[in-house]
Amino acid sequence: MVKFALLVRLEAKPGKEAEVEAFLKGGLPLAQEEAFTPVWFALKLGPSTYGIFDAFVDEAGRQAHLGGRIAAALMAQASDLLAMAPQIEQVDVLAAKLPG
Repeated sequence: MVKFALLVRLEAKPGKEAEVEAFLKGGLPLAQEEAFTPVWFALKLGPSTYGIFDAFVDEAGRQAHLGGRIAAALMAQASDLLAMAPQIEQVDVLAAKLPG
């Protein structure tokens, strides 16, 4: 069961919304390659506000993800695409319903 998670809020710079959406959609193949990331969602929360929610079985998976290719790509493009630094919160999953 997933118990550890990340909740990330992203605020696009004006006019960069489509690029942020494309970036997030492009993250799916990278997330699918990570065996330690069984749950990954890219979210649109508002006109220029986006998010990522991902969950992990253990803390090692969460830390591996934070050091992985998606996080590196996000940080490399953050100043170009985002109005402020990503807000990354480490959260705990209290209950979950997942397929399988």
